[in-house]
Amino acid sequence: QLQLVESGGGLVQPGGSLRLSCVVSGFTLDYYAIGWFRQAPGKEREGVSCISSSGGITKYADSVKGRFTISRDSAKNTVYLQMNSLKPEDTAIYYCARRRFMYCSLSSGEYNYWGQGTQVTVSS
Repeated sequence: QLQLVESGGGLVQPGGSLRLSCVVSGFTLDYYAIGWFRQAPGKEREGVSCISSSGGITKYADSVKGRFTISRDSAKNTVYLQMNSLKPEDTAIYYCARRRFMYCSLSSGEYNYWGQGTQVTVSS
């Protein structure tokens, strides 16, 4: 059964760090791009970062460049999102998703499988 399961969210103070994990099953990361998206209350879903099937191409939203890093471990069927220097505006539910293609995009339209999400709250 195809699944994506996020974990690693929580409450952190501004300036702190979290690492989100997306464990996939039912398919191999070698053939699909994976994206991280987030949605804050009252806001539209936003593409945060993505990684191509080869792992060689990554993209980031301007709002997280230099602070977030996406990576993957094919042996563990896991994609990570390392989030540093967190800000209150990073508060949202974070989702990982599988794109239909090997190359990644920050547009959610071509992602057809989604995880259930993990809450990230940045607050003092």
